[in-house]
Amino acid sequence: MSITFTSINNLKQPAAWHRLTPIWQGGEEVIQKSLPHTQLAPAWQLMLLGDGSPTRHLELLTGESVEVDVIDMSLIGMDLDAAPDLIQALQGPRLRRQVWLRTASGQRLAYATSWWEASHVDEYLQNRSLPIWASLARLRTELYRDVRGIYYGDSSALESGFGVTGPFWGRHYLFWHHGQPLTLIYEVFSPYLTKYLGAMQLNSQNQ
Repeated sequence: MSITFTSINNLKQPAAWHRLTPIWQGGEEVIQKSLPHTQLAPAWQLMLLGDGSPTRHLELLTGESVEVDVIDMSLIGMDLDAAPDLIQALQGPRLRRQVWLRTASGQRLAYATSWWEASHVDEYLQNRSLPIWASLARLRTELYRDVRGIYYGDSSALESGFGVTGPFWGRHYLFWHHGQPLTLIYEVFSPYLTKYLGAMQLNSQNQ
């Protein structure tokens, strides 16, 4: 199935993606050591710092299938796109994909932006309506999720999209396949998930 990309030769720029304005952020050292529970509760650390599939976790939490609303697929060429520096690990020209992850009943749970080597998109995202995890699982693709950054911050666009106020927790990571970086992903989770995961932070009396 073919798809039309935004041409990098057009005067119109690709739609912006929704990066958090950080209140706090951490890198690999923080991710390896974990965070104090007064900053990020254990259940939320499993979601943000673990290397398992967030789509599968969301399905297990909600008891519903998780579906994708694709809101942008733009060919960005060699532009760094204000993405995390790891975008330079991907060969160009590149494609950027933005999605909402939601339950089948319509509740938005997460927002994600991913960057791909444009020539590989058709190979790995054969069905654009599926979450990345589901697409790659169907292909039996062996992957390693390498979490490299975590964020706590604000975004007016995500407040509007999720229908709740921030701040929000997010992260970025590389997917590796056969020793090579396959895609860079930036994810932000809705505070709605406190319904399943509990409070984002624990007070000192709970520890």
